[in-house]
Amino acid sequence: MATTYREEPCRTALNRVKGMPFGWSLNPYMGCVHRCTFCYVRSFEQRAQRPSDDRYGTSIRVKLNIADVLRRELARRSWKGELVAIGAATDPYQPAEGRYRLTRACLTALGDARNPLSLITRGPMIVRDIDILAQAAQHADVSVNFSIPTLDPDVWRTTEPGTAPPRQRLKALRALRDAGIPAGVGIAPILPGLSDRPEQLAEVVRAARDAGATHVWAKLLYLQPGTREHFLEHLARDWPDELPLYEEWYRHGSYLPRSRTDPVTRTVSEMARQEGIGRSRPRPPGGSVPSSPVARVRGDSPAERSPAEQLPLVL
Repeated sequence: MATTYREEPCRTALNRVKGMPFGWSLNPYMGCVHRCTFCYVRSFEQRAQRPSDDRYGTSIRVKLNIADVLRRELARRSWKGELVAIGAATDPYQPAEGRYRLTRACLTALGDARNPLSLITRGPMIVRDIDILAQAAQHADVSVNFSIPTLDPDVWRTTEPGTAPPRQRLKALRALRDAGIPAGVGIAPILPGLSDRPEQLAEVVRAARDAGATHVWAKLLYLQPGTREHFLEHLARDWPDELPLYEEWYRHGSYLPRSRTDPVTRTVSEMARQEGIGRSRPRPPGGSVPSSPVARVRGDSPAERSPAEQLPLVL
C-alpha cells in the first residue's frame, strides 16, 4: 500500500504520560511506516477506532509546527525541565524525517532549553543529528536507545518489514558512542520461540558490547487487542507451527507468565554482566537507573510491574 503524508499543525507538542518512568512524551509524527507486526501502537489505534491491521502505517501525520509549539511550552514558567521521551508512540527517525527534519528541530529546541531527553529508535538516520545530541548531552541528561530485538535475518525481515537492518542500527550506535553520547540497546520485543534462544540473545548482547553500548535492557512480547490479532494473523502465515504455542502462552491475557519471562531476562542480564555492559550506570528509556543492566519483566499483569517494566517500545 502507498503511504500518504498529512501535513497538519498541532496544538500541543508535549504529552503528559502516567505510569511510566518519564512524565512527558514527544512525537513529531503519528503513524509509522516500519509496520512491525508486533507494534504495540496497533492496540491504541484500535481503541481510537482507527485501522490496526495492514493499513496501519499507510497514513502518517506530520506535525509541521511542532518545534515552534515545543519552544513555547519549554519557555513557560510552569515548565520544570522534566525528562522528555521521544519516540514513545512512533519512530522519530522514520523516512519522513529525512524531508521534514522535525525531530532535529525538536532536539535543537530541547538542547537550547538544556532539557533532559531520552530517545528510542530503529532509524540509523539519527547519526545526522550527532552534533545536536552531543551538544545537548553537555548540559543535560541525554539517553539514546536503539531497539534491536534480534539479529536473526529471517525474523527481522519478516516481523520488521519497513526497518533498516539491525547491524546498520549498531553502526549508528557506534557513531553516537564515539561522539560521547550515552546510547544502548533494547532487546525488545523478544519473540518466544522465534528470537529467545540463548545463542540469539548472546549475539545481540555481544554486538551491543562491540558497538560500545552503555546499557542493554530486554522485554518480551506482549499482545494487547489490536496488536494481538494482527501479529497472530502474520504468525499463522509465516510460522504456522508456532501459532498453537502462542495461543497457549497468551491464553490468559496480553502478558506472558513469569515462568516464561524471568528465565529469558535473567539470561540477558547475566550475559550483559559478563560482557561488562552497564558497569557505568546503565540508563534505560526514561532515564531511571535499574539495579541491573536489564529492565526485567515480572508478573502476569501490568499492575504487578514497576513503571520501568511497563514501558512499551516502538515500533
